[in-house]
Amino acid sequence: MAYVTLGQLKGYLGISEADDDGLLQQILDGAQKAIDKFCDRTFEAAADTTRYVDYDKRHVVDRTLYLDYDLAWVTSVVNGDGETIAASAYVTIPRHETPYYALKLKTGSAKAWTFQDDPEDAIAITGRWAYSLTVPDDVELACMRLAAWLYRQKDTSKGDTDRPILGGFGVVILPSQLPKDVVQLLQKYVREA
Repeated sequence: MAYVTLGQLKGYLGISEADDDGLLQQILDGAQKAIDKFCDRTFEAAADTTRYVDYDKRHVVDRTLYLDYDLAWVTSVVNGDGETIAASAYVTIPRHETPYYALKLKTGSAKAWTFQDDPEDAIAITGRWAYSLTVPDDVELACMRLAAWLYRQKDTSKGDTDRPILGGFGVVILPSQLPKDVVQLLQKYVREA
């Protein structure tokens, strides 16, 4: 899912012609990847995917299953014994905001995290693996600002270290540092180690 559309970026830049659409889309894609890498997370998922969690001491602590990635929506949970765990049998942590970082079996539930054959990839969770269901406004703005900055750099002679480079096969190679205003917008979203 795109954090910013080509039309939004063109409007922001005041561009109406289609001359640079290919380059603008490459820059948008590169800006989104740079933001995800900088923050060590994805901010929006367009569709459900399934990820697997090991049954081990790191992931299972009593009735709590800790996740390795941000989760914004749970569609289904299949325990390590192949049994589907109903949504009424667990709560998300945190309870009322995303991203979720764990699932906790309710005290009144007779369920327990388990595995049958192998503890590796024992528990399957299907859902939207992202920070939220829609990209936060300030992340969208950061993506717009970064993409616009990268696009404008093509016409400057500021120095090679600050300019995006169009590499082989049309791949945009991003500079090593993000603009300060973009970093300020993203800083609160950086995943803690």
